[in-house]
Amino acid sequence: MNGRQSAPQRICLLGATGSIGRSTLDVIARHPQRFEVSVLTACSNVDEMARLCRIHRPELAVMADANAGGLLAKAIADIPETEVMVGDKAIAQAAAMSDIDIVVAGIVGSVGLAPCLAAVQAGKRVLLANKEPLVVAGELLMAEARRCGADLLPIDSEHNGIFQLLPADYTPGLQSSGVERLTLTASGGPFRRRDPGTFATITPQEACRHPNWSMGEKISVDSASMMNKGLEVIEAARFFGIEADRVDVVVHPQSLVHALVQYRDGSMLAQMGNPDMRTPIAHALAWPQRIEAGVKALDLVAVGQLDFEAPDEARFPCLALARQALASGQAATAALNGANEMAVAAFLRGELRFDRLATVIEQTLAAMDHAVASGLEALIAHEREAKRQASVFIAEWSR
Repeated sequence: MNGRQSAPQRICLLGATGSIGRSTLDVIARHPQRFEVSVLTACSNVDEMARLCRIHRPELAVMADANAGGLLAKAIADIPETEVMVGDKAIAQAAAMSDIDIVVAGIVGSVGLAPCLAAVQAGKRVLLANKEPLVVAGELLMAEARRCGADLLPIDSEHNGIFQLLPADYTPGLQSSGVERLTLTASGGPFRRRDPGTFATITPQEACRHPNWSMGEKISVDSASMMNKGLEVIEAARFFGIEADRVDVVVHPQSLVHALVQYRDGSMLAQMGNPDMRTPIAHALAWPQRIEAGVKALDLVAVGQLDFEAPDEARFPCLALARQALASGQAATAALNGANEMAVAAFLRGELRFDRLATVIEQTLAAMDHAVASGLEALIAHEREAKRQASVFIAEWSR
């Protein structure tokens, strides 16, 4: 083994100040001989980014917001080894740097697509946490990963669980591996038992209060509406190369079983563990090896029982909307993503009621023609148009 191979693997962390970023840095800190933080990126949280730069001393820190970048440069002027850059293009360039080994894609929203694609095209190991690349341009992303020899590994807990359960020789197209069905579990969120007649009064604070997971605002709202699970169905179909009607969703309120795989011989395998994102992150960072993640082992006796139930799509129509978009094709899922981003942002600002999230998304999808080209620019433009259209409906509902 030469010196470069035995050196720590160099990490580019996209979205360092978010929940995925914090979990990733915690795992990395437990293995300083194995991993090294080379690049940190964030949007606008200067104070947290400055704190992380003082701890990890990266070679490069990139802020998407130009003003925040200027403030960061002043805040860490006494750290000469850390260069500060600004802008979305700089983030994409950082993800493709030749001396980076692993890119952790944790940027929320469609802005995370470009750096993720850049890392894939540079042949990196890419740990995919954000859903948008697969939802907006999954067919293109998977094709580029194959063409460029990139290792694309999921760190969403459910998809990582499926990845762990599939045979080592698995290739997209499951039938040859004896796999019959994939099952994603959902906690049901904070409103699993709430009277739907009260959904109009749900506040952003209530929607962000997830019973099991600690996550950012956007993904917490998606979990509360079950759009998060709809997006995950789209991800699973594209990542694992399986028909959408063979991807099931089951509500499991304890969030201890993260995924299940049913095989042709009648076997069903489950991936289990305490709800902590450090487990899938550690798995993907070290794959195919296993490393300590700082997560407490699951005590089944203390748990006592595991509950499962079918999702209520009448209560949570976003799940059905996601399946409908997936059946309509890549452009429709790009539009779904854009409309959802706009609706969630409006809800968090107090401009749209929770019970109208699905309405805005459904109206947006119905108002658009999804027969568009499948290239990246066309898909991004289609998503942008969906955001524009969704803003019109949001304004109408806000009156």
